[in-house]
Amino acid sequence: MNSFMESFSSVIGSVGDFLYTWILAALLIITGLYFSFKTGFVQIRLLPEALKVILEKKPGKGVSSFQALMISTASRVGTGNIIGVALAIGTGGPGAVFWMWLLAIIGSASAFIESTLAQVYKVKDENGFRGGPAYYIQNALKSRPFGILFSIFLIACFAFGFNALQAFNVGDSLKYYFPNYSDSIIPVLIGFVLATLTGLTIYGGVKRIGFITSGLVPIMALIYIALGLFVTIKNINLLPSVFKSIFTEAFNFDAIFGGGIGAFTSSCVMQGIKRGLFSNEAGMGSAPNAAATADVSHPVKQGLVQMFSVFIDTIFICSTTAMILLCSGVSEGRGMEFVQNAVKANVGQFGIHFISVAVFLFAFSSLVGNYYYAEANIKFIKDDKVVLNIFRICCLIMIFFGTQLSLEAAWNLADLLMGFMAIVNIVAILLLGNVAIKCLKDYIKQKKEGKEPVFKAKDIGLDNTECWK
Repeated sequence: MNSFMESFSSVIGSVGDFLYTWILAALLIITGLYFSFKTGFVQIRLLPEALKVILEKKPGKGVSSFQALMISTASRVGTGNIIGVALAIGTGGPGAVFWMWLLAIIGSASAFIESTLAQVYKVKDENGFRGGPAYYIQNALKSRPFGILFSIFLIACFAFGFNALQAFNVGDSLKYYFPNYSDSIIPVLIGFVLATLTGLTIYGGVKRIGFITSGLVPIMALIYIALGLFVTIKNINLLPSVFKSIFTEAFNFDAIFGGGIGAFTSSCVMQGIKRGLFSNEAGMGSAPNAAATADVSHPVKQGLVQMFSVFIDTIFICSTTAMILLCSGVSEGRGMEFVQNAVKANVGQFGIHFISVAVFLFAFSSLVGNYYYAEANIKFIKDDKVVLNIFRICCLIMIFFGTQLSLEAAWNLADLLMGFMAIVNIVAILLLGNVAIKCLKDYIKQKKEGKEPVFKAKDIGLDNTECWK
């Protein structure tokens, strides 16, 4: 079994390295820059407007902008914000943090475009609305096969790749308490508990998902950020050297390119991009599935909200982890062990217990958010209760088995599936981006006229939407 797992991890790791090195890294950056310039850097210019929209009350029966934000943030803000950052720094060095920041800033423009498109082309369902890339691919590009291809990649990525990884990371956080963890029955028990809790939640529907994530995510995120601030302030004398190491190593091109392709795939650039995409999901096509559920008066409102979610994820929470690690003076350990050692060095034994609880809560909220994305795409392929229930059982089984994977297999599988999914979505938003840009111009025009923006598809020349006629 171990030899099979090593071979499996090696193969998917090699394919993933090729995908990110030769295709995805450039595609993410170029797309983010393209939409940044086309929108006049909407992610900076309209950031205050995004904060106002988040606090608006929902006008109808769908979920509110805030709940949609929390569903997407529940998926974004997961163990990748803790363990993913630790792996990025451990493998690529402090410079990886800079590339995570850069990807978040320029990628948030892509997040705005994809989530605005999701609102434009959303459809009605029994809970209010649903939508996402599969829907705007089918309705705007008139290609159901292309939409189904995206849905298959998303389902594989979130229901199996990401959920297996989140389950693995919960188990990994418990190795401190159980020295013989891998050879014990504990992974089986943890898998059973996670699968059971997730099952109880997802059978409650989107409203229960929205309720749980809108309460759980803000609380745990604020507590975690508070811990990061405490560690940073405690070690404030180290900040100049920390920031110097981040920027110096980010542009150490001899180290990045001097060792050839092998060195580049493990460099700060590639680690920052991989872990940044896993963490903030900007341009990947996942958050639009949550964005489409929001009941808003104009699609741009939810585009702005999801754009802000990228900042919450990377600029706030990933930076919190980075400061905890880089200000700790600790370099021992890998992944979860690195984080636990860093926190223990600053707040003592309590820190390890806190991080273990935080990882569990982050992972659980991600399991719930990830499931919701996959469910929306199952319904896109075939809206059938029998199919949905079979899928739910398969999803819970994968969560159960995720606790028994190896670190390399769990992360490599998630990276590979994430890459395939992102490529399909990026192609789609590049083809449809002008629709979102027209929406943005309509929104700004109404704001300048002193109106509360209300969207009508015909005002920008659209006649292929279900909810905006």
